[in-house]
Amino acid sequence: MYRAITPKARLIPLSDAFVRYLRSDGIILPPENNEFSSSTDADSGVFSASTSPTVSDSEDEDEDPSLPWSEIHTSVKQTIAELKGSVHPKLNWSAPKDATWIAATNSMECRTPNDIYLLLKSSDFITHDLEQVFDDCEEASEDDSLDSQQSGTTSHKPDPMQSIPYHLVLRKTIPAFVTSLEFRCFTRKRRLLCMCQRDLNHYQFLPDLVPRLRFRTEEFFEKYLRDSFPDENFVFDVYIPAPHDKVWLIDINPWAPRTDPLLFSWLEILGMGDIGKSQEASEYQDPEYNDKIEGINRDDSEDIDYLTEFRLVNRDDPEAYSFNTPQYSAHKLPKEVVDASGDGEAGLRDFMGRWRDILKKQEQEDDETD
Repeated sequence: MYRAITPKARLIPLSDAFVRYLRSDGIILPPENNEFSSSTDADSGVFSASTSPTVSDSEDEDEDPSLPWSEIHTSVKQTIAELKGSVHPKLNWSAPKDATWIAATNSMECRTPNDIYLLLKSSDFITHDLEQVFDDCEEASEDDSLDSQQSGTTSHKPDPMQSIPYHLVLRKTIPAFVTSLEFRCFTRKRRLLCMCQRDLNHYQFLPDLVPRLRFRTEEFFEKYLRDSFPDENFVFDVYIPAPHDKVWLIDINPWAPRTDPLLFSWLEILGMGDIGKSQEASEYQDPEYNDKIEGINRDDSEDIDYLTEFRLVNRDDPEAYSFNTPQYSAHKLPKEVVDASGDGEAGLRDFMGRWRDILKKQEQEDDETD
């Protein structure tokens, strides 16, 4: 549906065996056929079966995790080659952006299948897709359950997690991607309410571009997304590279608390009701505006004469100086450590005490078995 406005990508249907591999504990990567992976580091504790120094050749074959899903492994190799040797991976909903710390490139760029598998298996976002994707969701209707109760019959509802057709999405790496020109947009009742930058750093050149970027985004939304997307409430990310004439659709996210509102708060966004018209909306007009929006049906819509709020990180904002708190830094530690840190020094001290007790118990059990 949106192929013309999105970066080139390929979808690979995933088998149950591959999904089980993603859900399994530990990180064991397929052999690289003597090709050194850019994401494999002798100090990282992550080895492919062919590079591990502790296994023999016969054990390599037994420990190759890709044997049950060899067709997918081959498809991933072929797709990487088709997309010029560099891709960014994601599953149905999420990309493993929180796991880039484990990659040697410290980015989402993957050049080998093992680069992809390493990111997927190290990501909390991917785990959420596999285990908790329907959190905060509500059933569309309860009519069926009421009817069954009235008739005295019970119907067994299948687990929706078992019926998800998982896909691996491999998107061609965008050369010289400028993170300062990626923006998150919030749509409610098919109206573009607000937008903000995704890279939470201050950029001095952005304020002068706001009128043009806002206009391009509104034009893009009206032409491609407003009437075509099945849900009336959603969040989408766009990329508008120089010379800022073309808008690329990067991703569409659910209208839900788990989608990061970035420079807004969800309470603030939900309070944006009816937006009155504003003269500021006409501060930028493209000389070829009428030609470029030909074919857009505005008869049943309210004109784009209201001002979509566009929020940036200003020079004096605290976000502009958050250099000591890298994005997704909490995902680099076990959840228990992050939770304990929320209670301050006392919480960490209590956690350390419980951790020592666990280690002592394990040592005692090991001594008894010996």
